Amino acid sequence: MAAPTERCRRRGGGGGFAGCPRTTKPWWRLAVLLFCVSSLPAVTALVDGLYCGTEVCYDVLGVTREAAKLDIARAYRQLARRYHPDRFRPGEPGSEGETRESAHAKFLLIATAYETLKDEDARRDYDYMLDHPEEYYQHYYTYYRRQLTPKVDVRIVILVTICAISIFQYYSWHSSYNEAINYLVTVPKYRIQATEIAKQQGLLNRTKEKGKNRRTKEEIREQDEEVIRDIIKNKIDIQGGYQKPNLSDILLCQIVLSPYYLTQYASWYASWFYRFTICREEYGEEEKFYIIRRNMKMSQSQFDGVDETTRQSFLEKRLWIRENYELHRNEQEEEMKVKMATDPRMKRYRRWMKNEGPGRLTFIDD
Repeated sequence: MAAPTERCRRRGGGGGFAGCPRTTKPWWRLAVLLFCVSSLPAVTALVDGLYCGTEVCYDVLGVTREAAKLDIARAYRQLARRYHPDRFRPGEPGSEGETRESAHAKFLLIATAYETLKDEDARRDYDYMLDHPEEYYQHYYTYYRRQLTPKVDVRIVILVTICAISIFQYYSWHSSYNEAINYLVTVPKYRIQATEIAKQQGLLNRTKEKGKNRRTKEEIREQDEEVIRDIIKNKIDIQGGYQKPNLSDILLCQIVLSPYYLTQYASWYASWFYRFTICREEYGEEEKFYIIRRNMKMSQSQFDGVDETTRQSFLEKRLWIRENYELHRNEQEEEMKVKMATDPRMKRYRRWMKNEGPGRLTFIDD
C-alpha cells in the first residue's frame, strides 16, 4: 500500500484530495522582509544637532574637503563680512532675497562650519562622520564629548586652586600671629620684661632731638611701642595655633615636598621598628613624648602649646605606657565630674535646667 504522501503526489494535479497536506509558498515572508527593509530610515551622515546639521560644512564655506586651513580661514572671512549682522545690507549684490533674520541664521551656520573645520581634531571627526554615516551613535558621542570637555586645562585649574588656598592659609596664620603679639604687648608681665631689655640696649633712653628733628610725644610713644613689640616678637616663642607662620607649612609647599616627607617618614618608621621592636631599645625622651602625644590624640602644634611643667608631669607618670595613660585619663574624668558637681556656676546651671529649661519662656518684671 502506497504512503499518503505518495498518493497525494500521484493524484495531485491542481486541487488535491482531502487529508493531503497542501504546500504553502513563502512569498508572503519575502514581502514582509521587503516592507521592513523599506521602512528603515535611510542612513545619512547629515544629522540635525551635529556640526552644521543637514548642511555640509565644506559647502557652507564653499571649499573642498582637501582645502588647507588658510583657504578655510579666507573663505570664512569673506562670508562673515557679507553676512555679519552689523555689516549686512539688504539688496546688496549677492544678497538678493536675504533678510536680516535669514542673514543672521546663515552667519551662525558659517561660524559653526568654521569652528568645526579650523580645529584639526574636530575636522578629522567630521570627515570620519561623512565617510561612515552608519555609525550613528558613535558620532553623537564624539560630538558631545568634545562639546562638554572643559576648554581650560584641568591641571591649570587645580594649580590655581591650590595656590589660592595656600595664600589664604598664609595670610590667615599671619593674622592669628599678629593677634597673639598684640595681646602679649598688653600683658604687664611681658611688657615689663621687654621694656627692661629695651632700656638695657639703649633703645628707649635716647637723647631728645632739637630743632627741626624734634619729635612730638605721640611719635615718641609710637616708636617706643614698636620697639617693645619687636622685642616681644623676637624673644617669645609662640607655639600652637598662633605660632609664627612658616612657608613650608602651606598646602602648596606640602604637596611639592610630599615625596621628601614620605621618604623621611618611611625611613623614620623603619628605624623605629628596628630599634624598639627588633632590638628592644629603651625609649628616649623624644620617643616618650611622641607616644604620649599619640595616646592623647593631639597634633604637634597642640602638644607644643603644653607648658614644660605639664610635660614633665607626663614623664613622671610614665604616660607612654598605655595602662598608665588609661588610668590617668580616668582620674582626669573623675576630677572633672567632681569639679562640675561642686562648682557654684554648674549648680546654678543645673538648677536652671531643672526648673526653667531652655524651652521655657518667662517674663520678669523689672
